[in-house]
Amino acid sequence: MSKYKIIMTGGGTAGHVTPNLALVPKLKEKGFDIKYIGSKDGIEKEIIGDAKIPYYEISSGKLRRYFDFKNFTDPFKVMKGVMEANKILKKEKPNVIFSKGGFVAVPVVIAASMKKIPVISHESDLTPGLANKLSAPFCTKLCVTFRESLKYIKDEKGILTGTPIREEILNGDYEKGKRICNFKDNKEILLVIGGSLGANSINEAVRKNLDEILKSYNIIHICGKNNLDNKLKNKKGYLQFEYVKEELPHLLKFADYVISRAGANVIFELLALNKPTLLIPLSKRISRGDQILNANSFEKEGYSLVLDEDEMIENEKKLLIKLKELKENKDILVKNMKKSCISNGINSILEVIINSIELNK
Repeated sequence: MSKYKIIMTGGGTAGHVTPNLALVPKLKEKGFDIKYIGSKDGIEKEIIGDAKIPYYEISSGKLRRYFDFKNFTDPFKVMKGVMEANKILKKEKPNVIFSKGGFVAVPVVIAASMKKIPVISHESDLTPGLANKLSAPFCTKLCVTFRESLKYIKDEKGILTGTPIREEILNGDYEKGKRICNFKDNKEILLVIGGSLGANSINEAVRKNLDEILKSYNIIHICGKNNLDNKLKNKKGYLQFEYVKEELPHLLKFADYVISRAGANVIFELLALNKPTLLIPLSKRISRGDQILNANSFEKEGYSLVLDEDEMIENEKKLLIKLKELKENKDILVKNMKKSCISNGINSILEVIINSIELNK
């Protein structure tokens, strides 16, 4: 019989799910029975299904910062989600809830608070997202990744833990990565990754400059679903993937440099791996600016270089200039990353979870 029961929640993007998965092996080791609450059609359903964790579906509304007629109907979906979550919690009787954010988490957190179940939330980005802002009053503790985040959290609920990093990411095999790619020369390896959904602006900038980049690098391009360019499938030194899963740790180990978005999960994984990285955060035109803050923090610490997405779109040669700068600063960036005192947040978060259960007895 399990010592504790935990219900995890979070979804909408892979960034709201993979940190949950990073915690799972350690939770099982500590004797937790694990269940998951997610949306009916979000990416979390597939990811958690693959992990063989029992999954409950609830209704989930999206609360937008802009005008949309759905803003009038989605609050009713949230209310329905609270009722559905309440039934699940009544049946499962968990000792604690762990929320990774995303709008599906809001009804779960509210329902748990109504039942006096401790709720531990985690915010990966430097500033809390809207879902975590809405959830904060109902949380017992809100774990954060950046020290700067603590000033945004009220009632002394904030606690600096770092972010959970998947063990498998840290255990890539260089030779496996080399075999997967099968490049025919010994040029340095540039890995391009745009997040779970890809990044069109990065894809386009890389492909516009492809011949020039290939003079110095072999390229592994993880470009997102439906973003393969069939005209380039036989291009020497250029390997495309829509999405990778088991191969990712090996490709990261094999890579010398990385171009990436600046979601907190991926940048802390790259920091743990000491990979010299050019971060291209989502523009404020199409986001709340959280990736820009993440990227600027890493640039300030000397862990990464940053390229403004709008500047890159306006002048495609900016990417080449920044890649040259990345190569020139490789040793300095690696040295700074190795000196970093930021560690894998798994044990710190687990301690917060267990303490919340003990205090609630």
